[in-house]
Parts: sequence; C-alpha cells; structure tokens
Amino acid sequence: MTSFEYVTVLISIVLGLGITQILTGVAKLIQRRERVRLYWPHLLWILFILFLHIQEWWVMYELKGYQPWRLPVFLFIMLYPINLFVMARLLFPDKMSGKKIDLKTYYYDNYRSIFALLVVSAILSIVYNVYILRLTIKDQFLQILLAVIFTLVALRNYSNKRLHQVLSLAVVIIMIITVIVEWDVWLVG
Repeated sequence: MTSFEYVTVLISIVLGLGITQILTGVAKLIQRRERVRLYWPHLLWILFILFLHIQEWWVMYELKGYQPWRLPVFLFIMLYPINLFVMARLLFPDKMSGKKIDLKTYYYDNYRSIFALLVVSAILSIVYNVYILRLTIKDQFLQILLAVIFTLVALRNYSNKRLHQVLSLAVVIIMIITVIVEWDVWLVG
C-alpha cells in the first residue's frame, strides 16, 4: 500500500459518511413525501453539497504524487471533508418522523450555518490550492467570490426569498458550467 492509498482511506470514509447523510436524508424525504413540503432552493443546495462531496473525492487523486505525507498536512486536508460532512448533516431536520416537514422553514432557520460552513469550505479550498497544489491567488477568483457572497448573506441575515432562489440557482449553474469547462481537466489516469 502506498502512502497516498493509506491517507486517502480516512478521507474517503469521511466523504462517504457525508454522502450517506445526504442520500439517507433524500430517501427519508421520499419515504415521507406526503408529509413533506419541498422548497426547491433547498433541494438545489442538497444537490450542490452532494456534488462538493463527489468533487472532493475525485480531485483527491491529484495528491497521488504528494510527498512526504506528514500528520499536520493530513489533518489540514481532512478539514475540508469534515466540513462537508457537517454541512451534509445540517441539510436535513434531525427527526423526520411523525410530523409535517416544511423544508422552506427549515432552510431559513438553518441557512446561516450552512453558508458559514460554505465560507469555511471556500477558505480551506483557497489555502489548499495555494499551498498544496501551488496555484496562485488569482486562480482562486471563483472561490473568493463565493466566500464573499456567502459571508455577506450569512452575516447580514438576508432572508429575502428571491435572493436565496437566485443564489441557489446561480451556484448550481456555476457548478454545471464548471464541469463542462473543466471536462478535460478532471481526469483520473
């Protein structure tokens, strides 16, 4: 077993736990569909955070040549998957049995925490890209822009429904465009 294989096992487990949280939450929403009032911006955030989990697992392969592995670097790299897991957990109410589930109310009660964690993710991503992947700050424009927007929305407590609808739609559109534009960059092999 290589050092890369060894350290990525725990990262994969944490990412798998986050994906499990999301898929279990979606399955529970489907099971209880007659008691669930859906809110499409919240569903887009679920999709986006699921994508972030899968993207993190995918780009982790870039570390295959990283040497030498030291515990502080590993702990830093683990922060992003841990943050994603916490976000995945916050996407769904604790208890979904026996009562009506209003995802719109749940979203507006919890979006500030989710956005704060999105800011943490963006900052971790920027630091990782600069110090581990050796990218420049100017290569991080999108992460910086998203961090600023999420910070403003979370700190200013913007609960304008139109803003949240536009923001959730914009993030998913950016995600799709990024996948298309980076099609030949995200290669394993």
